[in-house]
Amino acid sequence: MASSSSARPTANGDHRPRPPPSNPSNSNSNRHQHYYPTTSYHSSSSSSSASFKGCCCCLFLLFSFLALLVLAVVLVIILAVKPKKPQFDLQQVGVQYMGINSPDPNPNPTSASLSLNIRMLFSAENPNKVGIKYGESRFTVMYRGIPLGKASVPGFFQQAHSVREVVATIAVDRANLIQADAADLIRDASLNDRVELRVLGDVGAKIRVLNIDSPGVQVSVDCAIVISPRKQSLTYKQCGFDGLSV
Repeated sequence: MASSSSARPTANGDHRPRPPPSNPSNSNSNRHQHYYPTTSYHSSSSSSSASFKGCCCCLFLLFSFLALLVLAVVLVIILAVKPKKPQFDLQQVGVQYMGINSPDPNPNPTSASLSLNIRMLFSAENPNKVGIKYGESRFTVMYRGIPLGKASVPGFFQQAHSVREVVATIAVDRANLIQADAADLIRDASLNDRVELRVLGDVGAKIRVLNIDSPGVQVSVDCAIVISPRKQSLTYKQCGFDGLSV
């Protein structure tokens, strides 16, 4: 026997199957299935940006801490070593040549030229427990405040508790002096047989601890020398050194 719910006669007597009743829940799900939330993408993007910034901040703090730690260790080692300034001393001055020329035979010439070649031997003493790295050193010879010539000494490394010789050769080729300076030079050379010169220099040094160089310091060299033109020799020397400890 056929079920009464499967088909009903219509007004004209036809039997057609009745469609199944619609489910409200299925209708609602079909109606809303194409709508997706839009806040998840923005939330994940903002969280990734915050995570990246936090990572950068952590790395910056880490590197800053490591740099401060290394600096603190170096400072502790330097304070423990108690570095001292290097000591310089002018040992010898060799006069290889000195010549004075004046085109004017008068006692008070208006111009004169000086040629000079001297060799200076310094001793550098390192009293520290660690080595010292020297930069290029420069020296200038002057007469009455007038620069006549310059010399340079290449940089070098000096071991702890050691003494090293440093040679500087200054060559002056016909340095011209005029008026009062020329007259003073001729008078000093011909009448007094003494020409007083001044040698100035700057020596850069750095204390080296564990292959790390400390900030550089300058050691100033100031020497007064007197040369006899007739004897071509040195008759007097006196040097002063002004150094700063690290």
